[in-house]
Amino acid sequence: MQINTSVKLYLFLKNKLFSMRFLILIILVGCFSSFSISQKDKKPPKLVIGIVIDQMCYEYLYRYKAKFSDSGFVKLMNEGTNCRNTQYNYVPTYTGPGHASIYTGTTPANHGIIANQWYIKHEGKSLNCVGDSKAKTVGSESENGKCSPHNLFSNTITDQLKLTYKEAKVISVSLKDRSAILPGGHLSDGSYWFDKSTGDFITSDFYKATLPKWVMDFNQVNYPEKTMEKQWETLYPLASYTESDKDNSPYEVVFPGKKTPTFPYDLDLIPKNKQFNYFTYTPYANTFLTDFALQSIRSEQMGMDLTTDFLCISYSSTDILGHAFGPYSVEIEDMYLRLDKEVARLIQTLESTVGKDDFILFLTADHAVVPVPQYLTDKNLPGGYLNLGFNIEALNSELKEVFGAPLIQSYLNNNIYLDDKTMSLLAIDKLDVVRLIQKKIQSWEGVKAVYNSSDLQSLDLKSEWAEMVQQGYVFERSGDLIFILHPGYLTKDKDVQGVGTSHGSAFNYDTHVPLLWYGKGIPRQEIFRRINITDIAATLTYFLNVQRPNATTGEPILEVLD
Repeated sequence: MQINTSVKLYLFLKNKLFSMRFLILIILVGCFSSFSISQKDKKPPKLVIGIVIDQMCYEYLYRYKAKFSDSGFVKLMNEGTNCRNTQYNYVPTYTGPGHASIYTGTTPANHGIIANQWYIKHEGKSLNCVGDSKAKTVGSESENGKCSPHNLFSNTITDQLKLTYKEAKVISVSLKDRSAILPGGHLSDGSYWFDKSTGDFITSDFYKATLPKWVMDFNQVNYPEKTMEKQWETLYPLASYTESDKDNSPYEVVFPGKKTPTFPYDLDLIPKNKQFNYFTYTPYANTFLTDFALQSIRSEQMGMDLTTDFLCISYSSTDILGHAFGPYSVEIEDMYLRLDKEVARLIQTLESTVGKDDFILFLTADHAVVPVPQYLTDKNLPGGYLNLGFNIEALNSELKEVFGAPLIQSYLNNNIYLDDKTMSLLAIDKLDVVRLIQKKIQSWEGVKAVYNSSDLQSLDLKSEWAEMVQQGYVFERSGDLIFILHPGYLTKDKDVQGVGTSHGSAFNYDTHVPLLWYGKGIPRQEIFRRINITDIAATLTYFLNVQRPNATTGEPILEVLD
């Protein structure tokens, strides 16, 4: 009886196990069939829009959220994918490297854009990261169009799109030359930037022999000149800007014609010869760029056929104003409240013209920013200034005493460039010079670490900070020594300190940026795991059905592709 019961139990469990296995098999077949069908039917978007906001801190999304509309940043956050832990994985965190890294999917060590500018020893001068002496300005008589992407070592995701699909169209627009040129890549159908000498959008003959008629027509509107006759007031009552510090702050730059950095700003007080420069400090420059971007969609018929097009938009005024006023200013808050309306206008236009299910949009930043160091120290927080010019002068005097010559040829972006020619003529061992300089720099107040070129060419760096410096290092463009500062510190060459701020470090206030995805097939979700900025291009690869750009090292964000 006991044996018979055991047999029955065995048969019962066996049948149940078979049934479970069969059920699992049916589910898996269904899943794979569904996956196969969904992948087969998944068509690429008609238009991809990449938005880069220059110097946007991650926290702005939340600090100003209560005042944002439901149609701009909040719409992207609520109805798309919000990657909340997106980080830069190299230094320096500047505009040029940031835009190049977003669109190539790799770090400066591979794409070559190590800074906004770097020093060229044999020429004895610095070079704009997109500067090209062979290029000519198209659209004005100024020298501001002598630019191209020829300093970029690798392909961009936009290049890859053009290589794969000949009919695809790529347009990139920004106020800054580097922010327009690097996203568009080498094969851009049109990259346009703002000429501060004329108030017009220009390009270079690398792209076109003449400006398209639609660009010339747009320039004829003279929006910047008309804007500088206006007054910039806060969008909402000044007393409601509780997310920021007081308006009259000692940490902010004072505009020409004013005695304090306070609202309102009478823009007509700006001298005529500086009006286009100061136009870029205002939120109206963002409106100007949005108008231009939307005109490019209409005139170039982007997203109107079955081949995917790509529009790159980079808002620069956030950075220009941010340097002068810092991240806790009323001016920055007002700029972002107004920028929210520009983002909303873009989304609404795209949904009504291209179609809600026919475009993909991503929004991120090229870097963030450190609070004004004087502001930090006044609040008893870590931070301060390193008077770099003074220290370099003293160090060069010591080098002259020891070796017979001042051997620091130049310094830029915390890179020290040595005078190789003089060391060779005087038969000086470069290693001895490097050791002395490294020891001295390490003793400077505010310096966290110093690395020499031999260190950075090693594969055995153990420190996270050293690895980030290494990922931003290129032998033929970087200095002989590179140093990084402690958190909250900036270098200063001028005697005037305590006003304005900058970026470029390996710390979270510079590296942590927003990343929002929205549009065709993008899930509503928040992702909290770490995502590197180089993962954006890797992800776009699979939306566009193209090969990964040649030097891409990032990985696709699988949750976005779900």
